[in-house]
Amino acid sequence: MSEQIESIGAVSQSRYEQIVAELRKVVEQQTRGKFTIGDRALEIEPVRPRGGTPDTEWTVRESLVRLAEDIGLMFNTVKNARWIASRWPKEHRQADVSFTIHRILGRIEDDTERWAAIKSPPEGKSRWTADDARRRVGWTVDSPETPQERITAIHHLAQDEEVAATVTTDFLRRPQVAAKVSTENKVRVVEELTRDEGVATTAAMNLLRRPDVAFKAMSDDTARFQVNHAQNERSWQARQHFEDTSPVAPAVRKVDRTVKFLDLVTACHAFVAAAGRTVPGLRDRTLSEDEGAIVHQNVAKVRATLDWIETAVDTGKVDMDDELAAMLRGE
Repeated sequence: MSEQIESIGAVSQSRYEQIVAELRKVVEQQTRGKFTIGDRALEIEPVRPRGGTPDTEWTVRESLVRLAEDIGLMFNTVKNARWIASRWPKEHRQADVSFTIHRILGRIEDDTERWAAIKSPPEGKSRWTADDARRRVGWTVDSPETPQERITAIHHLAQDEEVAATVTTDFLRRPQVAAKVSTENKVRVVEELTRDEGVATTAAMNLLRRPDVAFKAMSDDTARFQVNHAQNERSWQARQHFEDTSPVAPAVRKVDRTVKFLDLVTACHAFVAAAGRTVPGLRDRTLSEDEGAIVHQNVAKVRATLDWIETAVDTGKVDMDDELAAMLRGE
C-alpha cells in the first residue's frame, strides 16, 4: 500500500508549494507595481508639511484625480499608494513583503520603529501575515485567536443595534454563558432591559411571585416602603373610582368616616396601652448605648407621627412631608 500523500484543498502538498512559490513572485511584482504608482504620484504631488499649500493652480486632489483617470484607477487607489510610498523610502522596502503588509505597518508613527518592524516578523514566524501586522498596529484581525481578539471581533460585528440586540438575546439564552456573568453585570443588564415601564412591571410581578425573592426584597426598607406606598396608592385610586361612580358612595362615605375615626382612636389607645405595659418593665435596668440610640430613633418616629396626626385632625391635610417619609423609611 503506497503512503497517502497529504493534500491541501484539491491539490497535493508539493503542488501547493509550487503554487505558493509562483504567487509569491506575482505578489512581489504587484508590490513593485503599486510602489511605482505611489512613487509617481509622490513625484507629481510630494507630501508637504501639514498646513502647507502648493504654489500651483492644481490642488493635490485635482492632480491625483487626473492621474487616476488617465491610468484607469480609482482616486483612492492612487491616493493610498502615494501615502504608502511616502511611508516607505525605497531603501526600507522589503521585496518579499506584500504591499498590504507595507500598508498596515505604515501606520506605525515613528520612522525608525516602522522600518525596523517590517524586518522583524513575530517571534517564531519567518514572514509577516496580514493578521500579525494588524495586531502590531492594534487593528481588528480577520482570524481572531486570543479571547480578547474574539471579544473585539464580536464588538465590531455588533455595532449595528439590531445585530447587537439579537446576539445579546441569543447569548443570554445559553445557561452556561449566563452563569459566567458576574452578579453586578447581571443586575446592570436587568436594569437596562427594564427601563421600559411595561417591561419593568411585568418583570417585577414575575419576580415577586417567587417567595424567596419577595422575602429578600422586603428586607430592604426602601423597597418595603415603596411597596406599601404603592398598595396605599392603589387602594386610594380604587376608592376614588368607587366614590366617583357608585350611587351608594355618599352613604358609605359617612360610615367610612366614622370607621376611620374609630381606627385612629384605637391606634392611639393601643400605643398608649402598649407603652403603659412596657415602660414600667425598664425599672432598675440601664440600656446600653446602642439600645438607647434605637429607642430614641423610634421615639423620634413616634413623635413625628403624632405631629402628623394632629395636623391631619386640625387641618384635614393628610399629606406626608418628605422629611417624615424619609424618617419612617428609616433613612
